Order: sequence, then C-alpha cells, then structure tokens
Amino acid sequence: MAIIAMTVNDKPVEIDVADRTLLIHVLRDHLRLTGAHVGCDTSQCGACTVHLDGRAVKSCSILAAQANGAKIVTVEGLAQGETLHPMQAAFHEEHGLQCGFCTPGMIMTAIDIVNRHGRPDEATVRAELEGNLCRCTGYHNIVKAVIAGAAKMEAAQ
Repeated sequence: MAIIAMTVNDKPVEIDVADRTLLIHVLRDHLRLTGAHVGCDTSQCGACTVHLDGRAVKSCSILAAQANGAKIVTVEGLAQGETLHPMQAAFHEEHGLQCGFCTPGMIMTAIDIVNRHGRPDEATVRAELEGNLCRCTGYHNIVKAVIAGAAKMEAAQ
C-alpha cells in the first residue's frame, strides 16, 4: 500500500492504494470521477486520457504512485461552473460527440494538442489524434471540433 498525495481538479487528495493501482482506477473507483473511461485497458484507445502536470496521458498506463505530487485534471475539471471549456463548447457546437464514450479522452487530448501547437491544421490534428480511437469512426466532426476549439481557446486568452 502507498499513500498518494496529488491535486485533482484543483482539490488536494490523499489516498491509500495498493502499489499496483492504476491512475484511472483511483480516479474512477476512489474519487468517483467517471469522465475518463476504461476503454481498452491497454493504452490503445485514449478514452482514459487526463492531464498530468499539464500533459495528456493515458491514465490506464500510469501507476497511481507515479502521480504522487502531481496535478491531475480530468474532463470534470474543465468547465467553470455552467460555462464549458472552449474545447468542450466546440465539441458540442461541431457535433464532435457521437456515442460520447471517447469524447472525454478526445477533449483532453485536443486541449493538449492546442497547448503544444497553437492553432493546428487538419493534418496535424489527424496525426495527433492517432492514439485516440472513436469506435463510431466519425473523425470528421471531431477534427472540425478540435480546430474550432483551438480558435476558441485562443480567443479566450
């Protein structure tokens, strides 16, 4: 067992977990933050993507102990009250949501893409989303949403 201290969505958290516990299971099972999904449990699909110290990571491939002392942001931590994060709003407006299972991971990855590339072009977005799978196979609107979200994030600064 290990005591893990981290900040999750701006709230300090201290939790005692087994050494082999994955970050996704701490978030979902212990903290009841169910926005990040367990899709494949092998880091192939990206449905579990969260931000760890400002970078997108697949939380099913990170031990909770590796997040000790880190700042974690989940999709639940993006909106400010009733106001959606610009990327969340873009996914809504551009119909980047289909069944919604991959959406939290897509949004967290999209924000990371924008943080690293500014306003990316379509080819960059498609290349960067390679590790996030949409089982509905509807990437067209997801790509449009990321590009629109980038513009909204820039305008919000």
